Amino acid sequence: MTMVMALLLNKPLTNGSSRDRQRPLSLSQQAYQQIKHKIVTLELLPGAVIDRHSLEEELGLGRTPMREALQQLAWESLVQIVPRRGIFVSDIGVSDPKWLFEVRLELDKLAVRLAARRGTAEQWQRMEAILSDLPDEGDPHNQEILVAIDEACHEIIYEATDNEFLHDTLRILYALSLRLWYYYLYEMGDMAEAIREHVAILDALRAGDEEAAAARIEDHLFSFQEELQSAMMEMPVR
Repeated sequence: MTMVMALLLNKPLTNGSSRDRQRPLSLSQQAYQQIKHKIVTLELLPGAVIDRHSLEEELGLGRTPMREALQQLAWESLVQIVPRRGIFVSDIGVSDPKWLFEVRLELDKLAVRLAARRGTAEQWQRMEAILSDLPDEGDPHNQEILVAIDEACHEIIYEATDNEFLHDTLRILYALSLRLWYYYLYEMGDMAEAIREHVAILDALRAGDEEAAAARIEDHLFSFQEELQSAMMEMPVR
């Protein structure tokens, strides 16, 4: 595996904010990132009770960082804190894919338009390097690597908007969408086509063509939505 893939699979613990991207994460941010990963990848299933004390012991983090992390995840709709009952991983509702698609469609189109206008050659070079380093089809970590590539491409686009509010909002929506992918499509979906779609998006961004970039991201999101709806119809709810 090349250096690019190794970096994708072993991301340094840096701040999610583009203002502080090179700063090490605080303990609460480390807890947030690790619990979020468990929720998005379904290691912690929808509806599961979160045992805070067990997580503190597993992650080697204290009570205050854990509390702050869970509050952040509640704000992002990934956990529910119910007074006198406990903390639960948020369920996935039947309407979630539709609602997420409606919001992401408009905000992602805005994001690529801004990115086409404000993005730098260095950002597009990074995106090109990531897209040129695809795993072999027989790689046992193929799906995980493709997910990491998809996430990295979207992160670069969000960064290129140079709009902190939009960047942070889209990161939250992306995580919710990725959890849907793991829930419905992990065993039957193929990320390879989605990754190829990023090449056309990159071409439009590099050319500074806002309308072409918006059209390509719209196609990208519609493809995901159609695949998701098909899987929901064929697959019983867990």
